[in-house]
Amino acid sequence: MYDRPDPRGYYRALRPYDYQIPHHAQTLVRRLLGTKPLVAAGERGPLTVLDVCCSYGVNAALFNHTVTLQDLYRHYAALDSRADAGTGAARLAEIDREYFAERRRYDAVRSLGLDAAGNAVAYAESAGLLDEGFAENLERDEPSEELRRALADVSLVTVTGGVGYITGRTFARLAAHLPDRVWVLALVLRTVSYDDISAALTARGLRTVRADTTYVQRRFTDPEEQHNAVAAVTAAGLSPEGLEADGRFHAQLYLSGPAEPSGELLLPEVLAEVVSG
Repeated sequence: MYDRPDPRGYYRALRPYDYQIPHHAQTLVRRLLGTKPLVAAGERGPLTVLDVCCSYGVNAALFNHTVTLQDLYRHYAALDSRADAGTGAARLAEIDREYFAERRRYDAVRSLGLDAAGNAVAYAESAGLLDEGFAENLERDEPSEELRRALADVSLVTVTGGVGYITGRTFARLAAHLPDRVWVLALVLRTVSYDDISAALTARGLRTVRADTTYVQRRFTDPEEQHNAVAAVTAAGLSPEGLEADGRFHAQLYLSGPAEPSGELLLPEVLAEVVSG
């Protein structure tokens, strides 16, 4: 599902569980790109966003185009249900290039993607969703020379569901090559800790704040998955009532950014703007 030659199986598998975290990320990223620090960065040069655990480029598809996650579910379901179901990945990428080109936002940003799933990254590049994609496993390896070079231009890093698969090891290796004034937006399941990633970003000079609001990720696949999630959040000192206890994974929003030269931290103000719109 996750690393097939094209994304039809990915969307087909996730839709029954109401997978929706990219929908929330779309709104949050667009709001963050409109805040003063990112607007100022855009005035200095083109904004570049790196999506970590990018899979088939779903986040880039959403924040750079006038489409919704439901549009994408319908798009790939339609391809599945017609004769196109037998279409190979190369032809599907052509269809997608046209589909997304017609819906490209006027204020689209340069989009980079990082994922260990090589087929998914290659498809996202072929479909025109990623300007550059990097099929690398930074849990295991240092970033390639090509990735290190690309990181120097990144203004915003996003990750929306990959934390747990990746750890502070990946972010420490990224942070060593990112600009001083980079921002990081992460949606993290309440079942996993963000502490090691936050520590890696702190070591790079970034501060991290967490929003009180939670965001639905998806329904549980079975009672065992729900039981394990409830146990995990309870062990973390959190209450599952009204959240995981009601049958869905929930994620928390973390935002990291630089302190101002004066020592004043604008993070709480920026976070409030991102959350409230």
